[in-house]
Amino acid sequence: MSLDRKRKVAVVLFNLGGPDKPSAVRPFLNNLFKDPAIISLPAPFRQILAAFIAASRAPSARANYAIMGGGSPLLPETLKQAAALTYRLEACLPNDEIGVFIAMRYWKPLISQTAKEVAAFAPDEIVLLPLYPQFSTTTTGSSLAAWKKAYKGSGQSRAVCCYPALPGLTKAHAKNLKAGLAAAGDNPVRVLFSAHGLPEKVIAAGDPYQKQIEATAAAIAAHLPKGTDWQVCYQSRVGPLAWIGPSTAEAIEAACGEGLGVVIAPVAFVSEHIETLVELDHEYRELADSLSCETYIRVPALGCEPLFIDALATLATEALARPGGSMPGKGWTAQACGPICPCIQGGKP
Repeated sequence: MSLDRKRKVAVVLFNLGGPDKPSAVRPFLNNLFKDPAIISLPAPFRQILAAFIAASRAPSARANYAIMGGGSPLLPETLKQAAALTYRLEACLPNDEIGVFIAMRYWKPLISQTAKEVAAFAPDEIVLLPLYPQFSTTTTGSSLAAWKKAYKGSGQSRAVCCYPALPGLTKAHAKNLKAGLAAAGDNPVRVLFSAHGLPEKVIAAGDPYQKQIEATAAAIAAHLPKGTDWQVCYQSRVGPLAWIGPSTAEAIEAACGEGLGVVIAPVAFVSEHIETLVELDHEYRELADSLSCETYIRVPALGCEPLFIDALATLATEALARPGGSMPGKGWTAQACGPICPCIQGGKP
C-alpha cells in the first residue's frame, strides 16, 4: 500500500434478506430452501423440493408481508445500521477509508452482487461481520461459505463468527428489556427470550446455536433486576421435523396458565422483520389475548441502539488488529462452540 493514500477497509454486514415486494416473495423462498444449509438433499432433488415449498408457501407468506406493507423492512433497517456503523468507524479509524457493505443471503443485495461491489472498492482489509450474534451453520455458516465462493477481489479477510455474550450486545438488550419491564408496572410477568428455532437434528449434529442463545439470554438476565423471571423459547417452526423447544407459543401458554403476563424480547434478531412484526406483534399477541393474558409487551429489536452499534464497531476494529481467519467476539471462545465452529476448524473466511 502506498504511503500517500489511506488504508481501505471494507466491513461486510451479512443478514438473511427479505422480499421487497409481493412478487419477490416466491423467489425469495426458493432461494432460501435451495440452500444446502437448509435442505441437505443432493442438488437436483433439493431444487425441486425448494420450488415446491416456495410455491406452496408463497400465498400465506405474501399475506404476512402485506401486514408490513407488502415487503420486508429488513433492508431499510440494515441500511440504517450500516450508516450508523460507518459514522462510528470513521470516528474510530480516522486515517482509514471505510466502506460498509450489506450482503443478504436470500434476497437483494445478494452476496454475489455485494462481492463484486467490494472487489470494485479494492480494499486492503476486509471484516466479515454477520448480523447474527449466535453462530449457526444455517445462517453465519451459510453466508460465509457463499462469500468465500463469490469473492474474487483484494484484501486480507477476517471474520467475526459469533458474539453471543458481547457486553455491548447484552447491555443493549437489557436496556430495552428494563423499559419493557417498567411498562409492565406491578403486573407479574415472565421475560421470554424468543429466538428463531432450528430442527433438533441440526443441534444434534453439533451446531452451537442453542447453546449460544442460552448464553445470550443468561448474560442479558444478569443485567436485569434480581429475581426477574425469565425463560428461553423458540419461534418460527415449519415442517414435520422435531424442533428445539419450548416453542414461544408453549411458553406463552405456560406463563398465562400461571397467572403471569409476558415481556417478549427477540434475542436473536437485531432488526425488525417478519418474525418480530408479524409473529411476535400479531400472532403471539392474539394467542395471549385468547388466553386472557393481562400483560403482553414486545421489546423492540436492537436496530440502531447506540450500545449495539458501538459493539459492532468494537468487533470490527478488534478484528482488524489480528491476523486473518475467524474468531468470536469478547465474552465467548472458539472452544465453547464445539467442533463445528469455523475457528476450531481453522477455516478461513
